[in-house]
Amino acid sequence: MAKRINAACCTLLTSLCLALPAMGQNAKIQIPADTNLNTYFKELQGRPAEAEALYKIGRKVAAVCALCHGEGGNSLRPDVPNLAGQNPAYLLEQMRQFTAGERRNEFMQGLIKSLSQEEKVGMVVFYARQEVSHKPTNNPALAGKGQEYYGQHCLSCHGEHGRGNETIARIAGQQSEYLKLTLKRYREGSNVRKESLMTPNARQMTDADIAAVVTYLSSMQ
Repeated sequence: MAKRINAACCTLLTSLCLALPAMGQNAKIQIPADTNLNTYFKELQGRPAEAEALYKIGRKVAAVCALCHGEGGNSLRPDVPNLAGQNPAYLLEQMRQFTAGERRNEFMQGLIKSLSQEEKVGMVVFYARQEVSHKPTNNPALAGKGQEYYGQHCLSCHGEHGRGNETIARIAGQQSEYLKLTLKRYREGSNVRKESLMTPNARQMTDADIAAVVTYLSSMQ
């Protein structure tokens, strides 16, 4: 089964690598390869016409990403993250980490390396404007326990509404299985992601804590 999945991913990656460069090749905007994209994005806020052009590029890229991350960045799979409403600077940093090998996923690393600078910025502009589909919890008691844990241990970084900031991920409304897997990877010290503030914090979490927090977070708007 794993071999079949890997083969399918490789086939899809090859197709995407061939298709993506054509998406932005006719764009008038060209961002030099050595540009700091976080700085560029901040400056872009004062150039609405340029931002709109990049949004259109990003919308085309997102149409390909929808194969895994869903239409408009709302994933249909609980183990694949939503990108809708995610903080742009955070997404740019994750792409940098994938490219640098600081965050590991063979498929994502290959895909992101195939993107142009314009496609990367355009994609985050697009996803930042999308809304996360709200999924109310079917276990309010467990969500209540998660809310209590979140208020004690997570709120100071991720904010009251779970929307993070420029450097911290939005986790409100995120996919449940993806959140659970991510927290367990941090707790176990997995090398999938580089060491971060989340690592020591997650080490304190029991399976029950993770289940409660995930239930609460996935139901947040």
